[in-house]
Amino acid sequence: MNHQVIQTDRVDAGIGPSSQAIVAKGTTIYVSGQVAWDNKTQKIVSPEDVVAQTHQVMKNIEAVLQEAGARLQDIVRATIFLADMNDYSKVNEAYGNYFDHAIAPARVCVEVSRLWEDVKIEIDCIAVLPET
Repeated sequence: MNHQVIQTDRVDAGIGPSSQAIVAKGTTIYVSGQVAWDNKTQKIVSPEDVVAQTHQVMKNIEAVLQEAGARLQDIVRATIFLADMNDYSKVNEAYGNYFDHAIAPARVCVEVSRLWEDVKIEIDCIAVLPET
């Protein structure tokens, strides 16, 4: 098998036939879209606050990456899906707290018509395991 499934109980298992992440050929991690779901409370974090949701999404991504043996700094590409592009500057500021701007991942940000449970943001990403 050329890939390894990554699954942590620190974030929601997801709905449907998908994995939280896949490590391909032992080095590249493809993280499924994460939303602001708090697995401890079993609820969406701050339904009306895109900044709080962004922070929860990043915590969820971090948990999945840790399970795979990586860190947020190992992300090389991210896609941000927003329910409202007017939230871009707030999301950009919150998201920016997680990266060294000199080596921040490549990124795409798009507005979509609707996200699961009407959350305001979802992020997926690709990371590369650090060399050992």
